[in-house]
Amino acid sequence: MHIGLIGGIGPAATDFYYRGLIDRHRAAGRPLTLTIVHADVEEMGRNLTANQPARQAAIFAGLIDRLKAAGADIAAVTSMGGHFCIRELEPISPLPLVNAIPAVGAAIAARKLRKIGVLGTRMVMGSKLYGGVPFADLIAPEGEMFDRVADAYSAMANIGRVTEQQRLIFLEAGRMLCRDRGAEAIMLGGTDLFLAFADRTPDFAVIDCADIHVEAIFRTALST
Repeated sequence: MHIGLIGGIGPAATDFYYRGLIDRHRAAGRPLTLTIVHADVEEMGRNLTANQPARQAAIFAGLIDRLKAAGADIAAVTSMGGHFCIRELEPISPLPLVNAIPAVGAAIAARKLRKIGVLGTRMVMGSKLYGGVPFADLIAPEGEMFDRVADAYSAMANIGRVTEQQRLIFLEAGRMLCRDRGAEAIMLGGTDLFLAFADRTPDFAVIDCADIHVEAIFRTALST
């Protein structure tokens, strides 16, 4: 199956999906057929801030049309933040979408987790991953820490690199959610958060939404 990815939001996240799919296909002994189109992360950021999901969905639909013209059979948005318009995108998408949110919900249900801290963009944290995990209590940082996490995440995603200061903010927020508010695990609700944890094992359990999504895309591609 030919996989189509909307990339560019941001560059490190696109690389994470690309490498993840390469590794999974190689391990399975299956050829990978893949096309990536580039979305404008700043344009998406403006639409997200302005709460314009329909506008962003139309942009994504145009990109998916290009993926379809290139021969893709399915499409996915390589960004948890980009899923803010997934409800608007699904009915107008020229290709079937592999939606990250149900995949994450299923993974949490399988682990029987009930209280989860979430880190990511303001909208991901504020909406508790767009309300997509109704059977678990998702809790976000509060007050000043909420803003610190959101600002650090946006800065990291835009350049595709993490600073040590940003890493420490994410680690501190995760520890606070577990220690002070009883989170059983911390959801990496921002795709680029793998940058902060790739070479650092935190002292709390982690749910990596992006890795779950990559696995869902891989499984979908192998299903036909």
